[in-house]
Amino acid sequence: MSEHHTPQAGDDSAPDADVVALLMRQHGDIRNLFDEVEASTGDARQQAFRRLVRLLAVHETAEEEVVHPFVRRNVGGGEDVVEARLAEERSAKETLSALDDMDTDDPKFLPQLLALRADVQEHARAEERYEFIHIRRSADAGALASLAKGVKAAEAMAPTRPHPGVESATANMALGPVVALMDRTRDAVRQAMGRDGSH
Repeated sequence: MSEHHTPQAGDDSAPDADVVALLMRQHGDIRNLFDEVEASTGDARQQAFRRLVRLLAVHETAEEEVVHPFVRRNVGGGEDVVEARLAEERSAKETLSALDDMDTDDPKFLPQLLALRADVQEHARAEERYEFIHIRRSADAGALASLAKGVKAAEAMAPTRPHPGVESATANMALGPVVALMDRTRDAVRQAMGRDGSH
């Protein structure tokens, strides 16, 4: 069967039961949001950047809660692999934090954004090479679906596109600290994974 990569908005079919497909799609969403922030100006840039911050925060939290523990437990040398990814994540979070305090119209904003983009892309490539491949090799369909449940619970915390009627709620949440969003995401992931693990 040939794989098809047409991103359908309402497509909840097979790839959503595969944690690697889900995370790869998020990497694509993150790339697209970087493009959007870079290409826009004024309020549109500010809003796109808010969505990018939220997606990055939620994506990294999901990986810390879902991907890294699996790799630590199931991959030879997994501890070193995870430590390297955590160091990259810390570096990206520092840049993100500096950007978050900056006005998106500030002349320093775009160079900082491009530096963050380079860090995030390098980190994503390392995840795909050193973590995702091993998950594919060592997780059966049940484990992939279980891990995907945790990632989907996280994804619900940061929709990549605002839905009609929830713009104000999304804006209010976006103004809240990223740390609080990460805490809420962590709770949602653990709840989803806990329910799944209680056979």
